[in-house]
Amino acid sequence: MRYDVIIIGGGSAGLMAGIAASSKGGKVLLLEKGDKLGRKLGISGGGRCNVTNNKEIDELIKYIPGNGRFLYSAFSQFNNKDIIAFFENLGIRLKEEDNGRMFPVSDKAKTVVDTLVNQVRGQGVQIRLHAPVRELLYKEGRVEGVRLQSGEVIEARSVIVASGGKSVPQTGSTGDGYAWAEQAGHTITELFPTEVPLTSNEPFIQSKELQGLSLREVSLSVWNPKGKKLIEHQGDMLFTHFGISGPIALRCSQFVVKALKQYASGNIEVSIDFLPEKSKEDVYNETLRLAANESKKSVKNVLKGYLPERIIPILLQRAGLPDNLTYDNIPKQDWQQLAQLVKRFPIRVYGTLSIEEAFVTGGGINLKEVDPKTMQSKLMEGLYFCGEILDIHGYTGGYNITAAFSTGYMAGENAATRLG
Repeated sequence: MRYDVIIIGGGSAGLMAGIAASSKGGKVLLLEKGDKLGRKLGISGGGRCNVTNNKEIDELIKYIPGNGRFLYSAFSQFNNKDIIAFFENLGIRLKEEDNGRMFPVSDKAKTVVDTLVNQVRGQGVQIRLHAPVRELLYKEGRVEGVRLQSGEVIEARSVIVASGGKSVPQTGSTGDGYAWAEQAGHTITELFPTEVPLTSNEPFIQSKELQGLSLREVSLSVWNPKGKKLIEHQGDMLFTHFGISGPIALRCSQFVVKALKQYASGNIEVSIDFLPEKSKEDVYNETLRLAANESKKSVKNVLKGYLPERIIPILLQRAGLPDNLTYDNIPKQDWQQLAQLVKRFPIRVYGTLSIEEAFVTGGGINLKEVDPKTMQSKLMEGLYFCGEILDIHGYTGGYNITAAFSTGYMAGENAATRLG
């Protein structure tokens, strides 16, 4: 049987590609190697499904530091506002939470996945589960179809590869599509984990004395070996048994990965500013005043309401101050050092968890080889790419899923309207 469009992968990008392609009246087949569609979508946003982000386009692109500018064309066709309208037209009411994140009012990812799948089916897309693809078939500079692992050949005018990256492999993202792209002549930029926790072997990490400590509204910075700040993010983070995690650690991770590679230094400094709204002088004066007000108490106890309790002994130790110190014996220079540590508490990190444990894959199909106005390969006619297989990556918070929906929609629409 011959199709107008074959889509490989039933995730966010693939489902949206199916909706866009079938809306043009094309005969569309969606192939999914697993037993279920939308698996990664189903666990996104902590199982609540962060479907997009409501920021203005220029701001949105800033939150996609991995080649976000490539998406300007796609966003001119189908952007975050269109995604919101799309879901609300399907009967899914959305609500906006912190930093523009959009969730279904039901707080259930299943609502989104089921609605998308029903829409795909309702528009006449044929779906085959348990249908892993072995290879794509190319002939004389154009795509001809696919061969399944079973040996079955299915012909098509256009093939859309929406098979995902290499992160969260339990959802089926195992990097299958990279080899098919290379077979067509595409280059794959180096893959790396991003939006992933950071690893450290600092003594206080190895001792697990801070494990489980959650910090709210702190600032995390990444520094290169020459002392230049590479990036800073403010928000929440978490100490773990292997290092640091939480939203701002994830956001800094791609900068850590790149710096480790660039400087080949074995480790990189990240630093925490525990009180980003205050200056070092504020911290110095306020803590000194607190100690003076309770001059008989040890400063360790005085500082309890000012800083997270579990971090205080480590700060005092690093500043060279004894635990039982009281106000009368405070050495001014060491107290300056304490204030400095509150504003820049250094942690040496040596890497991240693996790409499989990352939320997002960095790297992918080289964007110079993909037409940003159609998502079609510049090297192979009728071959399209969308979603995480492309060398595009954003922070968590609805940005990656927006890129997937947008590129999926564009690939589907253009693949269905292409003259064969």
